[in-house]
Amino acid sequence: MTRLLLLSIACQLSLTAGAGPAAADEPENRPDILIADFESEDYGDWTVTGEAFGPGPARGALAGQMHVDGFRGERLVNSFYGGDDATGTLTSPALRLERKFVNFLIGGGRYAGETCINLIVGGEVFRTATGPNDAAGGSERLDWHTWDVSELEGRTARIEIVDRRKGGWGHINVDHIVHSDRRLQPEPAAREISVEQRYVHLPVKRGAAKRRMSFRAAGHTVREFEIELADGEPDFFTFADVAPWRGQRLRIEVDRLPPDSNGLKRITQSDELPATDELYRERHRPQFHFTSRRGWLNDPNGMVYHDGEWHLFYQHNPYGTEWGNMHWGHAVSRDLVHWRELPIGLYPRRFGDWAFSGSAVVDTENSSGFGKGGEPPLVLAYTSTGRGECIAWSTDRGRTWTEYEGNPVVRHRGRDPRLVWHEPTKRWVMAVYTETDSLQSIAFHTSTDLKQWTYQSRIDGYFECPDLFELPVQGAAAGADASGRPETKWVLYAADGRYVLGRFDGKTFHPETDKQTLWHGNFYAAQTFSNAPDGRRIQIGWGRGITFPGMPFNQQMTVPVELTLRTTDEGVRMFAEPARELETLRGRAHARAAGPLRAGESPLEGVEGELFDLHAEFETGTAESVGLEIRGVPVEYNAREQQIHCRNVKVPLKPEGGVVHLRILADRGSLEIFGNQGRIAVSVGAIPPAGEQGIRLTARGGEARLRSLRVHELTSAWRP
Repeated sequence: MTRLLLLSIACQLSLTAGAGPAAADEPENRPDILIADFESEDYGDWTVTGEAFGPGPARGALAGQMHVDGFRGERLVNSFYGGDDATGTLTSPALRLERKFVNFLIGGGRYAGETCINLIVGGEVFRTATGPNDAAGGSERLDWHTWDVSELEGRTARIEIVDRRKGGWGHINVDHIVHSDRRLQPEPAAREISVEQRYVHLPVKRGAAKRRMSFRAAGHTVREFEIELADGEPDFFTFADVAPWRGQRLRIEVDRLPPDSNGLKRITQSDELPATDELYRERHRPQFHFTSRRGWLNDPNGMVYHDGEWHLFYQHNPYGTEWGNMHWGHAVSRDLVHWRELPIGLYPRRFGDWAFSGSAVVDTENSSGFGKGGEPPLVLAYTSTGRGECIAWSTDRGRTWTEYEGNPVVRHRGRDPRLVWHEPTKRWVMAVYTETDSLQSIAFHTSTDLKQWTYQSRIDGYFECPDLFELPVQGAAAGADASGRPETKWVLYAADGRYVLGRFDGKTFHPETDKQTLWHGNFYAAQTFSNAPDGRRIQIGWGRGITFPGMPFNQQMTVPVELTLRTTDEGVRMFAEPARELETLRGRAHARAAGPLRAGESPLEGVEGELFDLHAEFETGTAESVGLEIRGVPVEYNAREQQIHCRNVKVPLKPEGGVVHLRILADRGSLEIFGNQGRIAVSVGAIPPAGEQGIRLTARGGEARLRSLRVHELTSAWRP
């Protein structure tokens, strides 16, 4: 029997008899009437025209569609059947209006009269609604909408779901139509508090509808963002720093909140972060990779060394575990290992004008004039999505930042400015991603004061997040210039990490190689630290796609690595090796003597733990492969193909002098593999199966020979 319930049995009987609305209960106590839940395989008594609605309700998203959520049960009406160009209608049988409201879940395109749901009475459209999305894009999430039909009580109606639109968002999603005396559509709501403590704790439910929340103080909007506000029991609490308004009244407003929501009521205050006793001890929390205390993390930004501190800024959503609300998070370290998260570095100026990626430098000579008392300022450049490339400065070691009143300093179609000092020309360079003439490029601008910028040139074929720096060439083939200084090369790369070597004259980059690949796997948008001591070039990337299910944080940074240029038999190449500071986390060591490595035998039997730093050197001999299994996650060196395999990543790696050298860092959410002293680097997201603690090393299909093997158990960077 179909579950498309047009009315209750009692209501159907009253329609047959021509009776008026049931009056057994008072209006405020009348039970809801489920008009349709769309849980059947077909549409039952509903009339279908066209092709858009398919043979029956869909089980979520259809082919080619984004993930659909927010519906109830297992099925919903989804007119994406056949894509956005399919059209059609879906119409209910006649029903009698006997309650004050008709509530339904709706998503899809915002096209009045074309992608909509209509209430038809007497052949006319009395009520209509569209989905929330338009050609600018959005989320395939359904949310409640309510029609007030109290004036129509006792009349007969039909519900018509319409898809007459072709092209982007040319579809409609509908589910769970309920006739009720309760209004289910979210409405604006607010709560006012007196700010007495530093933080307000905000309840979050993963997958809940995103609500726009704003903080208002003294009549002004001081914060505005989207949040998956928990109406009921939250998955976790995030926090907002409200110290600037201590002692004032703060009005917390939400654009749409269901009538029965407890989201605003659950907001509390304290001078401590939420769940402080659990912080950095969560089940999947990486123990030596940087992750944010709460929320989403992506591109590293503003990386600079100053006054004994390594500053790591990063793209950050403080209010949820998915991308959005782009702020600059901020953390500092004195050793590249132990990080201390500071308050938000950059807030967006207003909702929709987000603080996208950028960089920071020490203005040693105070060319900008922002410095005070002989102390050089820190200056950063970032993309304001509503304005262009902007700069800000700090004179308190990066704790607070002041926007330059002349912003934006560069207007163009692009983002992600990288600031570099070019010593030979005594000018600042801004390498910035730009889009012109349907091309994706890095443009170079120059300035003497970090305020006034002049366009100089561009190089095509690069997408997002450029980095640009100079490195000396190591190795026997390295030369020297006329003054005897070691040969250097400039390195240029963008978000995918593929780099070229060449010359840079302060205005134009002249490539001397094809693009080369160093990093593989979960790695994107890396940046190096400006002003690093001892001429070191330290890089950190975003471990894009390394997720942590069920955690109040998401994504991680890769470990800091030191970059060098070395001569190889293929020419000069860039190498990456873990920064030496990571060795301070080493604990108990396990070493094994050189010797044969045979199938079925493992010299690491009995070695167990959670965090590892493993070094292995071996000759492949007659073995087809040499395999490692680290806490249940396999890593294989295929001797025949001369490749490293780990999950879905395959990377070429030739033996050097007949020997393969591997270094593997194992954390709670990832493996990082460095081959032949950093000739290749691999980042792979991998949460080990529960209970897996061991390491195995064995040969397959023949015998290999172990040259050396050392395993260090690592301690946590977060715990004393």
